[in-house]
Amino acid sequence: MTDAILVLNVGSSSLKFALYADEATPSVALLRGKIAGIGSHPIFSARDDHNLALQQTEGMRLTTGSTLDDIIPALLDWLKRHRGGVNIIAAGHRVVHGGRNHTGPAKVTEALLDELATLVPLAPLHQPHNLQAIRAVCSFLPTLPQVACFDTSFHRTQDRLAQLFALPRTLTDAGIIRYGFHGLSYDYIASRLPHYLGAKADARVVMAHLGNGASMCAMKARQSVATSMGFTALDGLMMGQRCGSIDPGVLLYLLDGLDMTTQELKHLLYEESGLLGVSGISNDMAILQSSPAPEALEAIELFCYRAACELAALCTTIGGLDAIVFTAGIGENSALVRRLICDHLAWMGVALDGHANERNEHQISSTTSTVDVMVIPTNEEMTIACATHRVTTQQVKRCRSQVQ
Repeated sequence: MTDAILVLNVGSSSLKFALYADEATPSVALLRGKIAGIGSHPIFSARDDHNLALQQTEGMRLTTGSTLDDIIPALLDWLKRHRGGVNIIAAGHRVVHGGRNHTGPAKVTEALLDELATLVPLAPLHQPHNLQAIRAVCSFLPTLPQVACFDTSFHRTQDRLAQLFALPRTLTDAGIIRYGFHGLSYDYIASRLPHYLGAKADARVVMAHLGNGASMCAMKARQSVATSMGFTALDGLMMGQRCGSIDPGVLLYLLDGLDMTTQELKHLLYEESGLLGVSGISNDMAILQSSPAPEALEAIELFCYRAACELAALCTTIGGLDAIVFTAGIGENSALVRRLICDHLAWMGVALDGHANERNEHQISSTTSTVDVMVIPTNEEMTIACATHRVTTQQVKRCRSQVQ
């Protein structure tokens, strides 16, 4: 019977899951899937390690209105029955915010959950659901070891200046600093850079994680030097529904001049802005690219303009640029977005091979480009599986040494 690690990546209305063999460097998921529409009309999809579609069984009972607390026990039961030859020995979770104290993954305890709950205001779209998933697994399988893997941990290699806001020291000491996010994605890409870039893997690289949530990370020696996101996941790039960087005076005006409540402002910034707000059509880049509306094109162009400006600024933190890596849903699939961003960077020596870009090839820079431009698919689930294996293995070794 194969020992396996369950990986759960939970969003506000969806749950991505995967099973990996319990290995130090898992290569291919035994299965992976997604349950979308949680809280309304749940839709199940899954594929095995041969990329064959798997069928939901009747016993899973994904009924209208099913919540995460309903779905996770049903999923665990389905996995147990479907993969009869697999023994789930641990669960690894994506947790968006780990605060300033966690530089790596951590074994789940009640004390840790209490600590992470204090960070909910800093990641309101993600943190509550991340913690809810952990507690749901605890309720169904109370003895199963669980590991929290933080999006913020990858950025703890940044020096102090990169983390500071120009605020009074008392606020800095209270934890109001730049944390950065999408660290699990960046961690995976960093591990794959030698395969794609060879000797340049440890050079000056800017990674662009472009999806509904979007950020960039400047790296040297495959470590985070600076990133576009800050105290919360609102900062930096324009996103699907989030505005990104904005003049704080605008927020003060909305509160004092237009009498918005803080809840209304929060909803505006997290749910109604970005591609959706500018276009008035959708937060989905594919829908906008297919739309003839001038507002759709303007939203795309603003997204790319802001991304290019942020990328150029990040080059200052690493003293130049040797490679750009596009990843995540938009970064991996939108040739238009990549082209528009790189067009703004032509003055830096960035040039694309148009055919390679349209085909979403791994290397899309032209032979005349002084900067390598790559498209590398991310795999946050594999990063979580590796981290969970490492933490649980270390835990077993410590227990054995204490017994001896």
